[in-house]
Amino acid sequence: MTADQIRSLGPALSEYLDEFADCFKSGDTRLHLKEYVRGQLSDLPRKSVEPMARLADVPPRTLQEFLSLSDWDQELLRARLQQLIARDHADPGAVGVVDESGHPKKGRKTACVQRQYCGTTGKIDNCVMTVHLAYASGDGAFRAMIDSDLFLPEGWDNDPARRRAAAVPDGVHYRPKYDIALEQVRRARANGVRFAWVTADEWYGSKGPFVTALERMGQPFVLEVRRDLLGWLGAPEPGRRGGVTRRDDRPRDGGGRTIGDLCAGSPAMTGRPWKRFHVKDTSKGPMVWEARAALWWTERDGRSAGPYRLVVARDVLDPSEVKYFLSDVTDVPLRVTLRVAFSRWPVERCLEDEKGELGLSHFECRKYPAVLRHLLLTQVSHLFLARQCRRLRGEKGRRDDLPSPRRGRGPVGRAAARPGRPRPPRRAGRGGDPPHPGPQRGGREVPRQGPPPQAAGDRHPRRAAHLLSPAVTVNW
Repeated sequence: MTADQIRSLGPALSEYLDEFADCFKSGDTRLHLKEYVRGQLSDLPRKSVEPMARLADVPPRTLQEFLSLSDWDQELLRARLQQLIARDHADPGAVGVVDESGHPKKGRKTACVQRQYCGTTGKIDNCVMTVHLAYASGDGAFRAMIDSDLFLPEGWDNDPARRRAAAVPDGVHYRPKYDIALEQVRRARANGVRFAWVTADEWYGSKGPFVTALERMGQPFVLEVRRDLLGWLGAPEPGRRGGVTRRDDRPRDGGGRTIGDLCAGSPAMTGRPWKRFHVKDTSKGPMVWEARAALWWTERDGRSAGPYRLVVARDVLDPSEVKYFLSDVTDVPLRVTLRVAFSRWPVERCLEDEKGELGLSHFECRKYPAVLRHLLLTQVSHLFLARQCRRLRGEKGRRDDLPSPRRGRGPVGRAAARPGRPRPPRRAGRGGDPPHPGPQRGGREVPRQGPPPQAAGDRHPRRAAHLLSPAVTVNW
């Protein structure tokens, strides 16, 4: 982006925030919205309430009360953001991506905090877990977080005093993360967002209620699944009682019953040829996987469920790296299924950007309503930047006076770090720092050939460029 483009963002931000004006009942709260978003877009190394209040020249208590006490409708704000996505960014190939993220915290008083696995630190840690739904265009060029919720651990349900201290609403109780994700998909659809596909990792894909609920919605999906999921290849025979398929009615497949065993030893799968696909480009070369697929059934609530398309895919550079995917759509080309299967990176990218650039994990408030409001306000900031980045990518301009801040080149106004002030560290999304490929090329099939000539150490490299620039600061 050029310096002129950066300076042009001030009026665009004001116009954008006006879309949310009716979510706030007074002029003061609308003003605090602008102060909060400006703070998140700034070059502050830490974007908690106190430094953002100093930047806005207001008492810290002003923004604290804006999060915890002010009268404004966060549910309307959430719905409005999704309506903007439906109105301005509808895409016939859009993918909804479900994921979760951990936010390490100290002590026991922050709402929903508990010792649990935290992907950010890669270990059991004291953290708050959040569940997210991202929206990505079919080509991956546009992506934004469109829903976020707090996960209330089961132990909090049995501790009324702790719930009261953290202002957890009476209607909020423990729910599995996949149940929260399903509500997010339903809510987005109710607000006009349409997904051609929904995808998620193996934890969600291996949960029967999650898969069943998506089917009942009529929502097509491609989900990664665990290799130990039970099922069979070949159509099951109907049971004798109410259509129930009994265990002894299953075909005796020599490959076993787990997905891993079936894909490794069943002629119904091994008899099919591997097909090689270009999945995506990375900064050091293409990512190429080969895959094959067969129809698969499983048993749910005593009844057979299927057929599904079961896909097994392996990395051509490391055949020991194998993934399994399940889709309810069985009549599209395999390349389409594989393209969706490898489309989870947008949500990881959104989480990385929200944490590293907008202070998603910097919240220091402890009350449940305040933390939830922070999550939703961060989405508002992220959507603005995503829209502007998409707009500016379509404009021709010289990049000589505003190079990528990752390269550490010269400043333009406030666009570079101030002397002596370090850049805020980048924070990885769930499961560590993921690879961030460029726009996908539709998973086109490529001829069978040997591995591309690149060193093993160059496999799946990370891109140096990022969607959002922490050094870009806008003056209003």
